[in-house]
Amino acid sequence: MSIIVDDKTKVIVQGITGEQGKFHTGLMMEYGTKIVSGVTPGKGGQSVNGVPVFNSVSESLKFSPADFSAIFVPAPKALGAAMESLDAGLNLVIITEHIPVRDTMAIVAKAKSKGLIVIGPNCPGVITPGECKIGIMPGHIFTRGNVGIVSRSGTLTYEIVDNLSKNNFGQSTVVGIGGDFINGINYIETLEKFQRDEETKIIVLIGEIGGEAEERAAEYIKNNVTKPVVAYIAGRAAPEGKTMGHAGAIISGSSGSYDSKVSVLKSAGVEVVDFPWEMAKALEKFFLPQNFGIRN
Repeated sequence: MSIIVDDKTKVIVQGITGEQGKFHTGLMMEYGTKIVSGVTPGKGGQSVNGVPVFNSVSESLKFSPADFSAIFVPAPKALGAAMESLDAGLNLVIITEHIPVRDTMAIVAKAKSKGLIVIGPNCPGVITPGECKIGIMPGHIFTRGNVGIVSRSGTLTYEIVDNLSKNNFGQSTVVGIGGDFINGINYIETLEKFQRDEETKIIVLIGEIGGEAEERAAEYIKNNVTKPVVAYIAGRAAPEGKTMGHAGAIISGSSGSYDSKVSVLKSAGVEVVDFPWEMAKALEKFFLPQNFGIRN
């Protein structure tokens, strides 16, 4: 099993004729993701990497059904693109950054009203190793296994996954939820899915300063998650009041600080590592390499 995506997931790409859409469509297809069509208004009738391009989502779905839309549309037009796919019943992976907060709020509200998943915006996407990759994650560093990962940071995800794969800790599914103030699927919703997933034996949470998402996740873990959780929080040396990379990574007073997040996670029974390269060593306390299972 896995969560969110698997080898049966069918994907359309909105913004497929743009530079990033075209490039990452090729990489997703090389990985084995089932890209069934693309959408760029006014570019219908073209093809990208052999994928037919349509003027609208509705036209593309007449050609082939799909489960997800990967959105590479520029920020000013991302709201319209997202709403078009949600109206058609598609889940979303929104790679686009700099989407206005109000637009994101509208997208997330619409998705919730329809029971659909939104991953992002401003995220690396989601991957079930060996089966499906939707987004911009470098597929070659991922290996199949039993570690579920949920993260706010794309770059940190890659660093930690590379460390785990080199130490024989494969991944069940890796979800990059994005680092904006408002995003779609969150830590708690992803933790709930990993808790239910039989393949996932241990969970890695990658967070950063700013906001209260990690604190809320810690409370959920304490009361609802029985699987071991190991975390890394970025931003230990960040100065107060300075945004660090992601729009949501800003400390205001003691709220969202590194110490606050680490303290509440530890109080919930979460093992917290100081550096990304310590993650594999930390997992050895709970979990045998090469997917042999949880230690007794």
